[in-house]
Amino acid sequence: MKVTRIYTGTDGHSHFDEVEVDTGKLQAGDGIVFRHEPPGKTQDWHPAPRRQYVVTLSGEGEIEISDGTKRRFGAGDIMLADDTSGRGHITRVVSSEPRVYVMMPVK
Repeated sequence: MKVTRIYTGTDGHSHFDEVEVDTGKLQAGDGIVFRHEPPGKTQDWHPAPRRQYVVTLSGEGEIEISDGTKRRFGAGDIMLADDTSGRGHITRVVSSEPRVYVMMPVK
C-alpha cells in the first residue's frame, strides 16, 4: 500500500514523497493518540514530534511544506510524518467540520 510521507531533506526542509508500506509486516510502535481540531485551526511551522503515521478519520487537513507545496488529507488518508527535524511544516484544518485524526508513533 502506498502512503504519503513527509520527511526532512538534507537541506533542513520538509518534502513529500510516496512510500510503499508492507501491510503484512508488524511495525513496532508506542501508543496511539486521537486528536480533534476545530475548523480553521492552524499549527504554524513545526517538525513532527516523533516518527508517526497520521490517519484522518473525518474532516480535512492541509499540510504545507517549505517550498509552498500543499497536500490535503481527508477521511481514510494515511500520512507518514517523518520530518522530525528542521523547519517542519504547517498544518491547517480546511474543512467546515472538525478534523478528527489518529497518530500512531512508529520506531
